[in-house]
Amino acid sequence: MPIGDLPPTGWTAHDPDRAASAAGTLPAEQLAHEALLESDTAMWAVVFAGGIGSRFWPLSSPQRPKQLLRLVDDRPLIADTVMRLHPLVPAERTLVVTSADIAAAIHTAIPEVPAANMLVEPRPLGTAAALAWGAREVANRAGPNALVCALHADLAVAFPDAFRHTLRQGGAVAAREELIVAVGVHASRPETGFGYLVVGKPLSIDFPVASGGPAIVERFVEKPDAESAAALCGEGALWHSGVAIARANLVLEALAAHTPEVTPVLEARDLGAYAAFADAVRYVSLERGLFERVGRMAVIPGDFGWDDVGTWASLKRARDLDDDGNGAIGDVHFVDSAGNVVHAEGASVVLYGVEGLLVVSLPGKTFVTTLEKAAELRPLLDQLPEGARAPAAPPAAPPA
Repeated sequence: MPIGDLPPTGWTAHDPDRAASAAGTLPAEQLAHEALLESDTAMWAVVFAGGIGSRFWPLSSPQRPKQLLRLVDDRPLIADTVMRLHPLVPAERTLVVTSADIAAAIHTAIPEVPAANMLVEPRPLGTAAALAWGAREVANRAGPNALVCALHADLAVAFPDAFRHTLRQGGAVAAREELIVAVGVHASRPETGFGYLVVGKPLSIDFPVASGGPAIVERFVEKPDAESAAALCGEGALWHSGVAIARANLVLEALAAHTPEVTPVLEARDLGAYAAFADAVRYVSLERGLFERVGRMAVIPGDFGWDDVGTWASLKRARDLDDDGNGAIGDVHFVDSAGNVVHAEGASVVLYGVEGLLVVSLPGKTFVTTLEKAAELRPLLDQLPEGARAPAAPPAAPPA
């Protein structure tokens, strides 16, 4: 079924086999063998790829920003993001919003994305402004009813076929409803660094959220404190995956109504002269600036092995681990050790009889801490002298 078409019986599914497929509950192994659906409602992607990623110090740097790091597998995060969208969203319909200082390096990692699709900010302006720019570009190029899928470049997805299946489901809802549709995932633990979607009534009583159906979001809570995060998990709230879908015109209307910080982007006559009005934009994230304010959204649940690659500790979930729960990139040897993460470049690293450590070994710099302390590195960086705080120089030639 094309993404913009309605199912013959709306959101009510009476055929059990068809209902399982529509709900996105098929195992990833089965989804991988299904023919990919064609779409006659074009979906575009707006990928947020700004910032350096200080939480991955000392590996990340202005010369090697987080989006270019091979943190999960042998490809940079930005390349993984663009690849997993295809063929649902091909490179020519992918817009990448990034900052001027890293734009050239980002584009080198994703040469399949046309240069005209690189939206280069003179300075980081926040994801709300990035979406405003991206949605205006989509509306200008493809029309106001084109679907916009907004997502971050630092997401880990274990099952790309299931991920695209969820995007199709979300796109079908966004094409027919006057709602921004967030993609939600199961909240397995109280996590203070994520956004939460408090789920309300299903859009159809015959297609509940438990079966993969869309529902109204009662409220969006961004990065709650520990007590609130535990309460949200207890009431069945979903994590916001960092992915949202809506028609371009609806995105622009919602930003105009709720996010005055980005008004200069919305009112600009010439998007090509972005530097001329960037100073008037106030930095705000999409989550704080729109989702917490908009009042009414929808959510489509997904199960595709999601994680937010936000800190060193997240790699213990995103990477392949050995039988003792260790994850490593590089020449690393674990002996009587468990639950460690090691990133080694240019040297062999041996861990013996330790648990829960992060070790980053780079030419000229070695960093050791616990995975718990690695969740927030700002206190460390604030106390280090300038020479020690400077990130390690990137390798002369990154591994293929």
